[in-house]
Amino acid sequence: MTESITGRPVVARFCPSPTGNPHVGMARTALFSWAFARHNKGTFVFRIEDTDTSRDTEESYQLLIDVMHWLGLDWDQGPEVGGPNGPYRQSERLDIYADVVDKLRAAGKAYPCYCTAAELEHRRDAARRAGRPSGYDGKCRSLTPEEKAAFESEGRTFVTRFRMPDRDVSFTDLVRNEVISFGAENVQDYVLVRANGHPLYTLTNAVDDALMGITHVLRGEDLLSSTPRQIALYEAFRDIGFGDGGMPEFGHLPYVMGQGNKKLSKRDPESNLLAYRDQGFLPEGLLNYLALLGWSIAKDRDVFSLAEMVEAFRIGDVNANPARFDIKKCQAINGDHIRMLSPEEFVKRLVPYFASARLIGDPASDEELALLTAAAPLVHERTNLLTDAVDMLRFLFVADGDFAIDDADSAKNLGEGGITTVRAAHKALGNLSSWDTESIETALRDALVEGLGLKPRLAFGPVRVAITGSRISPPLFESLELLGRDKSLARLTAVLG
Repeated sequence: MTESITGRPVVARFCPSPTGNPHVGMARTALFSWAFARHNKGTFVFRIEDTDTSRDTEESYQLLIDVMHWLGLDWDQGPEVGGPNGPYRQSERLDIYADVVDKLRAAGKAYPCYCTAAELEHRRDAARRAGRPSGYDGKCRSLTPEEKAAFESEGRTFVTRFRMPDRDVSFTDLVRNEVISFGAENVQDYVLVRANGHPLYTLTNAVDDALMGITHVLRGEDLLSSTPRQIALYEAFRDIGFGDGGMPEFGHLPYVMGQGNKKLSKRDPESNLLAYRDQGFLPEGLLNYLALLGWSIAKDRDVFSLAEMVEAFRIGDVNANPARFDIKKCQAINGDHIRMLSPEEFVKRLVPYFASARLIGDPASDEELALLTAAAPLVHERTNLLTDAVDMLRFLFVADGDFAIDDADSAKNLGEGGITTVRAAHKALGNLSSWDTESIETALRDALVEGLGLKPRLAFGPVRVAITGSRISPPLFESLELLGRDKSLARLTAVLG
């Protein structure tokens, strides 16, 4: 059973523009559209909106492809996959748009507008002063052939405008589950094609949706005002016999809010999707959190898999109210997903981050992988980001000449008393005949807790800082075993001067 008023098999789409870095709002839109299609056993179309030659870049296009692969949001039709309605980059479909515009103009559904920018602004100012809607006033709606010829003789160029019907436009929003109406006076004739011949997204998206059989359009609330324009355009398509005659259903997703309860924008640091990958988020952890920005699987449950989301997701359950992005909760949920990984999968996810930090080779050697496999369980339960593990285990992999102790931790733990503790630890460990966790723990407890009369926290803190370079580290005794006798004693010696 599908969530569809019309009952057509579900075909949902995601059509981002390749401008700049992908952002979290984009990822949430992709996630909800993908989950909707998968829940309804439908088709998910990935399409690239790249007709803005001044802003679209090939680098951004490739980033979109890479990010979708990283997130694991697979598509049934689109770049790299193909499909029956390609190509799936709008820049390769310009002839299609031009042909549709010709048909619309021939049917009187669209017309050339010769108004200059200055003329438009002058008339808009006058409308605002008179308290009237300030959109396009229809000046060129009914030009005679002679008037058109006169404008062209002046050297004027024209844009192509769509002729909006002189009536209100209404639709049922899938997220709000209510009928939304736009008065005819508030939705004026709009531009389909710029004077330079470049089509605008209101045209290209509607044309592609019609040709690709899109049944459901889930997109951001910021595009709500364009919906009546596109609905009227679909109706015009029916009149000219273009497409399959179907009308998509629309759902507008709530805003994602950032700091200060302002809409999260591309300029906000927490919006940069690539930064989350670099910081060590799991795609499943990040997607889990993004799903919570407007939807939940159950009142008392925040952590779930993508498969569970697909099973439970209904677009009517999305909350229409804005959702605030909370980076701490995002990290916590990511940590939950990290702890759900098997030990083998955890190591697999860590390898690229250790290689990026140049702590292991790319590819890693057998010895490096063996050390990482042995060390990873020490931090698995304490890791919220994969980079946390890199920071905590760095001391095991860093070259001797690159090992450094945090200045603040050194000042706090390696004063006169700390040096006395390190000296006692060096002597006790130097006398060990067997270098294993149990022997190390026994020797240090005997020397520092029993011998010096220190509480464990004060006893082991200076040793931890001397060995790992930080007061935050994996368990000390296991760390010493993995680091090995020679490196451990050398680091203690270095602190003693």
